[in-house]
Amino acid sequence: MATKTFAGNIIEVNDEGYLISMGDWNEVVGKGLAEEEGIELTDLHFKVLEFMRNKVSNGETLTIRSVGKSGIIDIKQFYVLFPGGPLKKASKIAGIAKPSSCV
Repeated sequence: MATKTFAGNIIEVNDEGYLISMGDWNEVVGKGLAEEEGIELTDLHFKVLEFMRNKVSNGETLTIRSVGKSGIIDIKQFYVLFPGGPLKKASKIAGIAKPSSCV
């Protein structure tokens, strides 16, 4: 396992950069992971990330469609906020496991 450090927060990640433990996530870690993806997080990003983390915590499966039906953003906005693979990038930044639908 590899580790990353963001503002003193040392976290373990897998070979693809996803957090090993969802509990290691906080806003500082999220901002650091987003910066690595070339994304500057806004309040809207954090609302989406919180939605995703809550869904996963409740044992639900995430899809682009489910995020688009969140009432926070639509699918088009999801692609704008997290360009180049929104579900994959947003999951990594949210500190959750890579969705099985992502290759």
